[in-house]
Amino acid sequence: MNEQIQEVLALTNRWGKRLSREKFSMLFTLAQPMIFWLIFFGNLFQRAADIQVLQAPNYMSFLAAGVVVMTVLNNGLAGGIDLLFDKENGFLERLMSTPIKRSSIILSRFLFVMAITGMQILVILAVAFLFGVVPETGILGITVILLIGMLFGVGLTAISMAMAFTVKSHGDFFSMLGFLSLPMIFLSSALVPMAAMPGWMQALAFFNPMTWVIDAVRPLIIAGWSQALPQVGMALVVLIAFDALCLYGGAKAFKRSVG
Repeated sequence: MNEQIQEVLALTNRWGKRLSREKFSMLFTLAQPMIFWLIFFGNLFQRAADIQVLQAPNYMSFLAAGVVVMTVLNNGLAGGIDLLFDKENGFLERLMSTPIKRSSIILSRFLFVMAITGMQILVILAVAFLFGVVPETGILGITVILLIGMLFGVGLTAISMAMAFTVKSHGDFFSMLGFLSLPMIFLSSALVPMAAMPGWMQALAFFNPMTWVIDAVRPLIIAGWSQALPQVGMALVVLIAFDALCLYGGAKAFKRSVG
């Protein structure tokens, strides 16, 4: 067990060093969702949004939860990209021929993606705070937001790594990435409440796990524990089922890939 922990930490450190060598990518990774969604989109629709429909103090407060979960979505679905490039250039095959447990490769990737995701969530909440969005549930609520985000990210990262091991080229991977991410965003309550959607979109949004995650995070930010606890409980049930399904599929894809 100690040896595997060392393997996982060493491989996680490798992912971190790779990102640190790409200064622009690292800056863009932390800043992109914050700039384009929270600041620009939030301020753009601040006056146009109907507060009574949103059931929030303002659109910035409403959008903050959506941006947090969209960040988890983008990070999770992109989590397999580095593995895909390692597979294409042959490094992954060489790595798996070394005397390390193959599961260490997967665990290290999960650990790295979750660490980056956690930092981004904190950055987004900090910037939202500068615009007057103060989580009603305090530090404990922020901790719960991180927990929910990590649980959602686990399933998404499993999907991404399954695609990385299954597809033949990075072109196919990025096509599938776009096909998954945009419908999940627009068929959720990230940008507007479900009550403001057409009926057919509401039906699809109900089956989107992202909707349940957003509806748990949002009251933690704008309402308080009395409204948040039921939503958090329902989200945890959905996420346990979602993660179990995604991890099962990801494990099967990995086994098929490595033979």
